[in-house]
Amino acid sequence: MTSTFQTREALGLPISKAHHQPSPGEIAIGVIIGRTSEFFDFFVYAIASVLVFPKLFFPFVDALTGTLYSFAVFSLAFIARPFGSLVFMGIDRAYGRGTKLTIALFMLGGSTAAIAFLPSYADAGVTSIWLLALFRLGQGFALGGTWDGLASLLALNAPENRRGWYAMIPQLGAPFGLIVASALFAFMISELPADDFLSWGWRYPFFVAFAINVVALFARLRIVVTDEFANLFASRDLQAVSVAGTMRSEWRTIVIGAFAPLASFALFHMVSVFPLSWVFLFTREAPTRFLLIEAFAAAFGVVAVIASGRLADKVGRRRLLGVCALGIAIFSGFAPQLLNAGTVGEIAFMVVGFVLLGLAFGQSSGVVSSGFSTEHRYTGSALTSDLAWLLGAGFAPLAALSLSVNFGLIASGAYLLSGALATLLALWLNTELASRN
Repeated sequence: MTSTFQTREALGLPISKAHHQPSPGEIAIGVIIGRTSEFFDFFVYAIASVLVFPKLFFPFVDALTGTLYSFAVFSLAFIARPFGSLVFMGIDRAYGRGTKLTIALFMLGGSTAAIAFLPSYADAGVTSIWLLALFRLGQGFALGGTWDGLASLLALNAPENRRGWYAMIPQLGAPFGLIVASALFAFMISELPADDFLSWGWRYPFFVAFAINVVALFARLRIVVTDEFANLFASRDLQAVSVAGTMRSEWRTIVIGAFAPLASFALFHMVSVFPLSWVFLFTREAPTRFLLIEAFAAAFGVVAVIASGRLADKVGRRRLLGVCALGIAIFSGFAPQLLNAGTVGEIAFMVVGFVLLGLAFGQSSGVVSSGFSTEHRYTGSALTSDLAWLLGAGFAPLAALSLSVNFGLIASGAYLLSGALATLLALWLNTELASRN
């Protein structure tokens, strides 16, 4: 395995002989940088899936069908992500965490940049669709390798009475990424004629996403490959181990961990991707206005994520997630219809949705990670995250839009309700298993 000194020398980083114990604050900086860059990349693609791809790659069908096709391609990244984790864990074991992150983030950035250069269906026919699917698979596969263990390290080094506070820090990347992506697309749409935006303007956010990935790569590497952090990872036993061995030993924890955050992960797309598609397809509202509503509501999400840390430390993480799951279940029964209630209804849906999302999503990361043995915590946490995103979010936009079109907006609430019930069941099972142990 490549030593830390060799990795730092190859990257041109100073090799310090002084050692200190990295603080939770230092770890938090790396976590926020990494997560914000990943979510910005994610939302750039998600917004383009609604506003651009149906017209550019699926012009041979109506707008609704084109959006459904676009959402089908969107889901490919979530299918590919667990396979990426499998391969990149092997790279981690053989060559080290720094090498894994470098390959994964350059692959992620390269796939994102490649989408910006894609020809339209009018120029390349069905080849353009296959290329879009290929690069979307590349994004998902690369995301499987971006797990750096900093979130787990942060949780393990947090003070006993502030674990909820530090658990919410990685989740801030989601609303931050959405705010920047929505504002950037809103600016491009408002400043460019429609033809120019569809021709070249939509490509600019993908170039920005690539640049942010490169900056985030070096920012994370300067933390991950230091001697101090390498020693801390080793002392906490946060090392990559066999995926097959982890699944054999920890399958029950992985399954429960994948289902525990489904309420928040289903809501994640119900207040970000799906409402944009519904408003764009079935109302006369300009996309710029709704993108700004999304950014405004996401700011409430930031506040709610921060509040979740305080609440979790007072009442307990599982109790908070249970209450949030009940709140999401109630929300699913009436809120989707607000999207047909004009601007006031849309704002109410988005703000209430993001407050619920922030409170739940803020504590959804690693809700059962403490159940992993120390040997399998690093690999098990990565697998749990991959499966949770696949089950809870991967098909959410496609399912919600399909259900709403065929059975009304109330039907999309049924999808959200299923996620809330899955969370409540997983939390109950985890409590039962913990009490038996």
